[in-house]
Amino acid sequence: MGSYINQQITRDLESFTAIQQRTRIIASQTGKKPAIIYAFSRPEQLDLIVVPPSGIPIHKAIPAARRETLMQVAASFRSELLNPRNINTESYLPASQQLYQWIIAPLEADLKAQGIDTLVFSMDAGLRLLPLAALHDGSQFLVEKYSIGLIPSVNLTDTSYASVKNAEVLAMGASQFTNNPPLLAVPAELNAIASEWKGESFLNQTFTLNNLRSQRKDRPYGIIHLATHGYFQPGAPSNSYIQLSDSRLTLDRVRQLGWNQPPKVELLVLSACKTAVGDDDTELGFAGLAVQAGVKSVLASLWNVSDEGTLGLMAEFYDQLKVAPIKAEALRQAQIAMIEGQVRIENGRLILSNSNKELKLPPELAKLTNENLSHPYYWSGFTMIGSPW
Repeated sequence: MGSYINQQITRDLESFTAIQQRTRIIASQTGKKPAIIYAFSRPEQLDLIVVPPSGIPIHKAIPAARRETLMQVAASFRSELLNPRNINTESYLPASQQLYQWIIAPLEADLKAQGIDTLVFSMDAGLRLLPLAALHDGSQFLVEKYSIGLIPSVNLTDTSYASVKNAEVLAMGASQFTNNPPLLAVPAELNAIASEWKGESFLNQTFTLNNLRSQRKDRPYGIIHLATHGYFQPGAPSNSYIQLSDSRLTLDRVRQLGWNQPPKVELLVLSACKTAVGDDDTELGFAGLAVQAGVKSVLASLWNVSDEGTLGLMAEFYDQLKVAPIKAEALRQAQIAMIEGQVRIENGRLILSNSNKELKLPPELAKLTNENLSHPYYWSGFTMIGSPW
């Protein structure tokens, strides 16, 4: 898939007028103005190319961000974010701000001049697993300024737009596993979705491959939510899988489920993924997930977030999805609500930004009296892949 995607990116750049036409149509349909950003990490410099909806593409070369230096800072950023000892600190900020200065700051004047509010990134090897939402400009996170999406290439992305505000949701998941740690908040996660959206939900024993296949065959669900362990691992797509109650659904078999048949699945949500770092195939498997699954968009996590953090983000995301113009904006609003402490744990309950909404936590998590979910460990790993629209 790697060389295929790199060829696609080359073809993207050759046909930027066609890309601009597509992004202008989306802007008129959604009221959101996107730019496609290509980042190429070369031994001697970082090359950034921005394709705005109109005008010529913008190229910036960043000699300070040589590949070796850039990868070191990216690795440091990630390890600071994921170190549990740092959860009440801002130890990630130096690396986060340095990456912002290299990847975003050189483009900012042009983005502002064009009125861009949605950044769609097509990243080079080594950069696809960067939690872009948590890049920091010194006063705020990138996600506080822009909706963000990740694509393998424009030509591999379904850029047609359809609102999901009235979609039906097939929500399935598992809280107990034989060979994996339990996901204690999954029953509450499925309940939160089922209480707000039309559709069906299935937990544990009913979360089987046959049921997943037959449910979608019987009803054209626009959104499929799988609350379970997902693993993106090096090597062939068959090494990466989503854990069902009765089997592993490997990535090479997902496409056989026919989710790309009309009406196509608009959004696949994988709420508990773990993605291996440092392997190009795994990175591409993650960035190309929507293509692989035959769906328009995928919301997935770069790392396993705590049960309560995942529940907070997912409950808030589905709340925002009812009103946001595009999927990436719903994710952005959910992430902002966590940054601002509007989504938090208080006295054994999960509080959402809508002051009328709170969720009772399962007994195992109810002992968490108060927990602040504002650290980017909790929210920045969640990424909109494929179409951000």
